[in-house]
Amino acid sequence: MNRHEVAVTGLGVMAPHGDEPGALFEALLQARSAIQPVFPELPKPAAAATVAFDETRWFTKLQLAGVDRVSQLAVAAADLALRDANLSIADADPERVGVYAGCGMGGAAALEAAYRGNGRVSPLTIPAFMPNAPAAHVAMRNGVLGPVLTYSVACASSSVAIAEAAKAIQRGEVDIAIAGGSEALIVPGVVLAWQAMQTLATFQPGEAAGAVRPFASDRSGFALGEGAAFLVLESAERARSRGARSYATLAGWGLSSDATHLTKPDAPGQARALRQALRQAGLQPRDVGYCNAHGTATRIGDVVERNALAEVWGDDFDGLRVSSTKALHGHMLGAAGAIEALITVLALHRRQLPPNANCSEIDPACSMNLVMQDNTAAPALEAAMSNSFAFGGTNSVLLFRRAD
Repeated sequence: MNRHEVAVTGLGVMAPHGDEPGALFEALLQARSAIQPVFPELPKPAAAATVAFDETRWFTKLQLAGVDRVSQLAVAAADLALRDANLSIADADPERVGVYAGCGMGGAAALEAAYRGNGRVSPLTIPAFMPNAPAAHVAMRNGVLGPVLTYSVACASSSVAIAEAAKAIQRGEVDIAIAGGSEALIVPGVVLAWQAMQTLATFQPGEAAGAVRPFASDRSGFALGEGAAFLVLESAERARSRGARSYATLAGWGLSSDATHLTKPDAPGQARALRQALRQAGLQPRDVGYCNAHGTATRIGDVVERNALAEVWGDDFDGLRVSSTKALHGHMLGAAGAIEALITVLALHRRQLPPNANCSEIDPACSMNLVMQDNTAAPALEAAMSNSFAFGGTNSVLLFRRAD
């Protein structure tokens, strides 16, 4: 089988830092946090990163009926990605175009409204909150007639979706893949549930912006975020033939299962995914200069991820620069893999690395070459990767190379 090189030709995002990838990346370089207090009525303080979203840019009032925020964000980000790629599905064979979307929890706002509706429940609640609604709305908006698939794998959802889209491009099953994910779960009920699990960062009044401290000795957990991000993938040959800009190539991906515990991560499982991505890309660990870490700032998770990286990189570990951008845009769960893949692509394209914010003292158990704000240049960067390690034990790694 002729296997195609997979090019990233479009980037689209709806994020707490805005809807322009370059502006998002600049905000991360400057370590500007979008995390702020939410829901003062809750018993315990809560913080999250939310999107300032004007749905009227993409929807009429009539079109919004039964369309949850999670789908609205997806439609917007996918539209921006196609525009960035200078692509219209009308100019392609719509049966050779696919949508591959990750979504962890579906339409949380629709579900919250149903629970709090005092017995009055919208008849559109089910289609609004089903996890495959974002992918379906992206397909309907663009007339996509090929595969329209949703991957719901907790925090790895959209990373898995991008990997599956890349396989379809590589094998020639589709010509164009709109791949990414969406999540919009900043509602009181969901925040309460995560607080009950004791995984969210604690903070003092006025300190929400710096509450998330990946790999720091004083870390206490993550803050939720919302948003959507999509990449346009196509074969490198097709991109060249139409004169498209290629941000990077998706050279390898790794998927593995811990098969040990539903919520406790496992270093050997993560290491298997890392090795698989390297093997597929034909790279050695020393060839990869940057890792956008899963880095949730939990006490256990950060140490496990560091140990997995150290195991795979071995003597070359000091040459790998690492940061977690969740400190600034929050943990977007089902959309995390997509926005972090987009950030990794931009880091490679621009040869600049987003810093590991809010870490004034590295936990000795997390000792590694973290990117600091005063040293973000990476002039020799040729390959970079993004880690997404999910509840359920699914590990997904995406490995990008600079475009020729």
